[in-house]
Amino acid sequence: MKKRVLRFAALLLIFVFTLSAASCGAGKEPDDALEAIRARGELIIATEGNWAPWTYHDGSNALVGLDVEIGRLIADGLGVKVRFEETDWDSILAGVEAGRFDIACNGVTYTEERAQSYRFTAPYVYSPNVLVVRKDNTEIASFADLKGKTTANTASSTYAAIGERYGASVTPVDDLAQTIELLLAGRIDATINAKVSILDYLSVHPDAGIKIVATEGNDAFVIPAKKGDSTAKLVAEIDRILEDARKDGRLGEISKKYFGEDLTHAE
Repeated sequence: MKKRVLRFAALLLIFVFTLSAASCGAGKEPDDALEAIRARGELIIATEGNWAPWTYHDGSNALVGLDVEIGRLIADGLGVKVRFEETDWDSILAGVEAGRFDIACNGVTYTEERAQSYRFTAPYVYSPNVLVVRKDNTEIASFADLKGKTTANTASSTYAAIGERYGASVTPVDDLAQTIELLLAGRIDATINAKVSILDYLSVHPDAGIKIVATEGNDAFVIPAKKGDSTAKLVAEIDRILEDARKDGRLGEISKKYFGEDLTHAE
């Protein structure tokens, strides 16, 4: 009887110790994203690195672009270092949702559908969408003319969704350069993208045989974080940092550097 009592007591102590250890271990993994980032001392940002002027590599292969500077601005405001993780577009939002990245800085546009899955900051820049065709194309002059035509965009982008909404068949691609190659080769009829991205492309390739034929909307670009209560403080702090930068002109200067004008206001 005595041995049974001692054995039970020993098992009880092991159970209590295990429960206590698990509780302590959980305390090392704060469920507050902002607290976790500051404890880590580093903000992990997902980006593509191949979509000028948002995020790309310059002549020395350094990662640059509007969203790279925005990411650094946010990290500085949080008082931590920054680590950019380059990945393809379709992995960016999935990685944020899975918690592999703290946020994404990659020209992400706000949509109601995406808002169901991610917590977004307030918009930090705005740009209309444009419809682009070859210079010799006389059949497409508006978005309505896309019905029955072919376009190309990254599969889960808002631009692909716009093309589908107007009745186009969308060819999936990896980046804008590949899209323009398909367009110039006559393998697609048109493409849709942010106006600033196309203007930047034309500034680098002034003799490119493409033209803008229509403009639509005014997309709001936001920064996504994982959905849930754990990111509430993080997103609120990022909003504060960006709004301070908007008020003192830093945000506008970054926009002018890469877009040629201040596009940080909805109007």
